[in-house]
Amino acid sequence: MDKPVGPTSHDVVAAARRAFQTGRVGHGGTLDPFASGLLLLFLGRSTRLMPYLVGLPKHYEGTIHLGVRTDTDDPQGRVVSEDQGWRDVDDDRLAEAAAALTGTVSQVPPVYSAKKVGGVPAHRRVRRGEAVTLEPSEVEILRFEITGRAGPLARFAAEVGSGTYLRALARDLGTALGCGAHLEGLRRTRVGPFDVRDAVAPSQFPCAVSPLAAAVPQLPRRSLDDGEYDAVRRGRSIAARAEPPGPVALFHAALLVAVAAREGDVLQPRTVLAG
Repeated sequence: MDKPVGPTSHDVVAAARRAFQTGRVGHGGTLDPFASGLLLLFLGRSTRLMPYLVGLPKHYEGTIHLGVRTDTDDPQGRVVSEDQGWRDVDDDRLAEAAAALTGTVSQVPPVYSAKKVGGVPAHRRVRRGEAVTLEPSEVEILRFEITGRAGPLARFAAEVGSGTYLRALARDLGTALGCGAHLEGLRRTRVGPFDVRDAVAPSQFPCAVSPLAAAVPQLPRRSLDDGEYDAVRRGRSIAARAEPPGPVALFHAALLVAVAAREGDVLQPRTVLAG
């Protein structure tokens, strides 16, 4: 779905539960309230397919406000510093600083995040007045490009791997430039093969639901004969053919039956969807 600015991802899931009258609703990749764009929703049995989307690259467009730092690294936080040094940053220097943040980089998550410290989300500890220090983790920034600028507002396009915080990316750009910055606006446009242009708004709930197979278009496919189908739906392995390592989507009569993993010379069902 195409999440608007305002509601949390949890709000959208709650709305989907009511609209589709099911308690089994999940989402793939949280979007902050100030952000909009593609939020993948999974209903019913499709929630079992969510793990197979972990690791898909995510594409974003957004705006970074140079010269203003906030305690949350986004527009919802308290301003903690302002610096007119952004006026000395020309377009070439801005583009070079963004390019320097691509690749495999060490990134410290924002303290106002769901990253857990001792089993408790960091943002909850901070709001209780506790001092929180988060350890950096390696993330993949596949693309971070400045696409336009109007004074202190820099527009960008980014493609990132799992676990990357765009708020931290904006913060780190401001640090590199010496003037500070925060993420002013954000829109997710794509997750792997899924595009926001194909999404519906929450106001269109309830709407037509895609078949289970639509959740795993990135996986290699294999069609099963009747004997293989009978074995797979009972959780039994079948002989492998030329399938690559990793998960494989198994189909029978054009319906997704299971997702299996290759183990030596066999395919072992991991997630069985057929009854």
